[in-house]
Amino acid sequence: MAPRPGGERGPSVIYLDHHATTPVDPRVLDAMLPYFREDFGNASSRTHRYGWRAEAAVDMAREAVAAAIGAAEPREVIFTSGATESDNLALQGAFAAAGGAGHIVTVATEHPAVLECCAALERRGARVTRLGVDAHGFVAPDAVGEAICADTVLVSVMAANSEIGTVPDLAGIGRVTAERGVLFHSDAAQAIGKIPFDVDAIGVDLVSVSGHKLYGPKGVGALYVRRRRRASRERIRLEPLQFGGGHEWGMRPGTVPVPLVVGLGRAVELAVSGREPEAKRIGALRDALFAALAQRLDGVAWNGPPAGEGRLAGNLNLSIEGVEADALIAGLPELALSTGSACASAKPEVSHVLRACGLPEARIRGALRIGLGRDTDEASIAFAADRIGAEAARLRGAAARS
Repeated sequence: MAPRPGGERGPSVIYLDHHATTPVDPRVLDAMLPYFREDFGNASSRTHRYGWRAEAAVDMAREAVAAAIGAAEPREVIFTSGATESDNLALQGAFAAAGGAGHIVTVATEHPAVLECCAALERRGARVTRLGVDAHGFVAPDAVGEAICADTVLVSVMAANSEIGTVPDLAGIGRVTAERGVLFHSDAAQAIGKIPFDVDAIGVDLVSVSGHKLYGPKGVGALYVRRRRRASRERIRLEPLQFGGGHEWGMRPGTVPVPLVVGLGRAVELAVSGREPEAKRIGALRDALFAALAQRLDGVAWNGPPAGEGRLAGNLNLSIEGVEADALIAGLPELALSTGSACASAKPEVSHVLRACGLPEARIRGALRIGLGRDTDEASIAFAADRIGAEAARLRGAAARS
């Protein structure tokens, strides 16, 4: 019997919500532990060995994150509390540095951290264009180019969608933004360690990273800030959101959480080094789960891009005709599943991502998001297929009798 949150004990639960968060890899935890204990120093303490060792550990983690994304200089990586803070620092910081006026281009399927930040900037006078997507969640680079105008400050397009796994043509968008001399930001929380990602190959200027999406600790992330614009070579400047202490070159004040930063660095290293075989493995499991459900039930629809065509390997978003996802999940306590983004799950509205893709309301309400990860195996997939299939059939039967 596995422990449950709150001290309750019950049957172990198969975790299939890896887009929401991931368990800390034991190797990451091992790397972190010394910095809670014997190497507990403050990285800003420059007068003794405790501070020196902490600073060295932070430097190594910064180098690891920079190497993982192809950054030219480790100092282009600023540590934050996670991708949400990184998104806000990128968008608000760029807007403020541009004089607190101008235009922002983003996409209707972005994470709430970007969309709600854009809404806040609108209240401060920004103009925001939210581009639509096709049925699979893709935005065309040409559409981005058409939206850019003379006062556009920044374009923000996420690297991989957290609900339907869509991986857009970031390099195409990078070329368009470079031609127009506009900053390009990408929320890559779901992408780092899962798909190839190189800031120069893509042509991106600002990148948000989150530790807990790639088997690192919660409460830590990073923002990559390219030193100079790609075309003009002008220095890229952001206005900080907070002040005090001068940490992270004045961009993010506060004592650097050394154990968390060390964990992020180790998690990134592990994710990148094992990316290709892991993507192949969980992609096969994802396809097997869909095939098993489609064989057992009629009316099973795949939401988002087809497998292997611009989609995260571990993402499966599907709808079962005649079955509401909330009712289905309620009948599956032995499976950890979700209906969409964890950051929006407290809101009663249906998925803004699926709505932007133009799906019918009934299909949106029936959408189930399944996120596979390192601890997902064939036995878990077989069990999940059996339980989801049985519960969906039961709900259909109950509806037919009522």
